[in-house]
Amino acid sequence: MLRFLLVLVCLLPGISAAADSLLIKNIHLLAMTGPEAEVLPGYSVWIGQGVIRGVGPDSQFSAVPGAEVIDGQGQYLLPGLIDVHVHVWDKAELPAYLSYGVTAVRNASGMPFHLDYARAISAGELTGPFLLTTGPILNSPGPNQQANHKLVITADEAVAAVRDQYQQGFRHIKVYSNLSRVAYEAILAEAAELGMTVMGHSPEGLRDEGIPTEKPFNIAFEEILDDGLVTLEHMETIVWHGLYDALDEDRLRALARAIAAQGNAVTPTLLAHHNLAEVARTQGAYLQRPGTEMLNPFIAALEQPLYDFWSSQPVGSRHEQDVFYQQATRMMQEEGVMLLAGSDAGIFTNIPGESLLDELDLMVAGGLTPFQAIQTATANAGWRLPLEGRGVIREGHPADLILVEHNPLDDLRALRTLSGVVAQGHWYDRDGLADLRAQASQTSVERTQTQLMEGLAAQGTTLE
Repeated sequence: MLRFLLVLVCLLPGISAAADSLLIKNIHLLAMTGPEAEVLPGYSVWIGQGVIRGVGPDSQFSAVPGAEVIDGQGQYLLPGLIDVHVHVWDKAELPAYLSYGVTAVRNASGMPFHLDYARAISAGELTGPFLLTTGPILNSPGPNQQANHKLVITADEAVAAVRDQYQQGFRHIKVYSNLSRVAYEAILAEAAELGMTVMGHSPEGLRDEGIPTEKPFNIAFEEILDDGLVTLEHMETIVWHGLYDALDEDRLRALARAIAAQGNAVTPTLLAHHNLAEVARTQGAYLQRPGTEMLNPFIAALEQPLYDFWSSQPVGSRHEQDVFYQQATRMMQEEGVMLLAGSDAGIFTNIPGESLLDELDLMVAGGLTPFQAIQTATANAGWRLPLEGRGVIREGHPADLILVEHNPLDDLRALRTLSGVVAQGHWYDRDGLADLRAQASQTSVERTQTQLMEGLAAQGTTLE
């Protein structure tokens, strides 16, 4: 996949350099700092201590004393990609993200070990993307509850859960579909009091008998639009809750306008649904495609019943919904909804790192331009989330960067031909990226199981 050789000056091939100062010269710059696509040829970016120190024409950086120099050979430099919806289960998965140019992620189901990972990455003690994490998912009993959810029903239980997460060090909350109204409202109030952000599925309220086919949801979708959630997750969830699962373009466009009017941001996670349909379409063969060796084997074992189910579904299952979700994403873009790219990597058969590229491809298939798709994984994510200025190439911002052979504004497949990545002050060339990918297949089942059991115990959840 990575076929082209980048000539490195002052760097040996295969070395991951952590120089105090790097100078990347002779590149086409896609800074992603404006609302329109702009490519600047003949540019340089100077990096010091992991921070962008200067950006400008090559002539401004004819010499930077002490800097390691990388000749970009006219290739394209853009911000590192950001995946705002992943599930990390073991530290071995983290290098996979970097190997695909994903330099920052938001983990959407946190446990204490994620806080440890985030601290270690920031301190340079662990190789991986910048890691933002929510705490454990907050939900109420219902059809969408899962073993790793912290279940709360009353306001007191909800407040206690939020405070516990805050005391552990979490600053971001994830809510889920079945939350009762009183629990959801208490979570919002307590999170606001403590200065925590809230993201997640749109809470529907308790699923009483007859909902939603005979009775409306206990919490209408429109009610949550002014609740200040930093992002609403999953186009599939929005169509289910907001449209009662109707594939109606007119109603969807009206809903998109309502979402935009309240300033909400949406993470479509098109791939989460698309991969279900792909497993059905291939009768399970898709589960064995290259890259799946980087999926966590412990989680894959837990997912086996889902693999079996979708492998046995008729070819063409959910195809109509799959196409509609892509079209719905285009409509939201047209109506001014801020879109952020999330892949749901780490669950089902969603490969860490590569899945974000698949997600961007689905956005373009639905009607977004390549520039708009790249925005969702760079500038939009960096603006909406507390990612310390990531998502753009600008002086004073973190130097999370990717170098690609061809112009991704012409064809997103260019993002799959990485020549190099800068993350946490390190330069990874093609051989270095291959090494990262090799590390990502060394997941420990024992370590994963231990961390999950400790995490469940910390949130007061048992598997009995």
